[in-house]
Amino acid sequence: MVHELLGDNFYIILTRLLIALVLAGVIGFERELKNHSAGFRTHILVGVGSCLMMLLSLFGFEMFLEEYDNIRFDPARIPSYVISGIGFLGAGTIIVYGGTIRGLTTAASIWTVAGLGLVVGAGMYAAAVLTTVIILLSLIFLNNFERLFQRGKAPNVIQIVTLPDVQINEVVKVFDKFNIAIKKVEVSKVENNLRNIFIVMENNPELDRISLFDEIAHVDYVKNVTELT
Repeated sequence: MVHELLGDNFYIILTRLLIALVLAGVIGFERELKNHSAGFRTHILVGVGSCLMMLLSLFGFEMFLEEYDNIRFDPARIPSYVISGIGFLGAGTIIVYGGTIRGLTTAASIWTVAGLGLVVGAGMYAAAVLTTVIILLSLIFLNNFERLFQRGKAPNVIQIVTLPDVQINEVVKVFDKFNIAIKKVEVSKVENNLRNIFIVMENNPELDRISLFDEIAHVDYVKNVTELT
């Protein structure tokens, strides 16, 4: 009875889902440490979900193939929809502000984790582990090289979450106090009666960011201050 309920391929399916969970979780944990919008749980859901779709494609229609001779098996059909459909999640992590785009790396990691899940679902464990190592090395170490090349060039974007009663000129005064040149200011309304203030400032490696954030946080009606990276 139990064997009929679980099926012939239960242990293969269990192993592949667990491997997908671990590999996707490792990549998601790295994103979580850097406070990105798509972190640990999102990457696990994407990796395990895509692995499940691959397993469905491989094992979900076996009884139909055995029962009907005219059914043709195409294991690539469902995975192809996973790869194309995962784009909506990646798009949700991208923030476009003026000429600055944030979240592209996280969007790419989500798309890659979906591919990892499919590869694990197909039983290609070595390829999945090798890809995970390459992704982690890219996310952790190459980011430092990018900062070296971009130092002094790329502008910084500060996101300030406030209540509607905030006086924006009081926030701007803090930047003036630190002699920071502001290139752009954008205000947008979000849920729960809050506002997002995006301030693009010129890059200054010598800037004391802790003191700056502390000063901004003490402005009336300011709820949160974050530097978008």
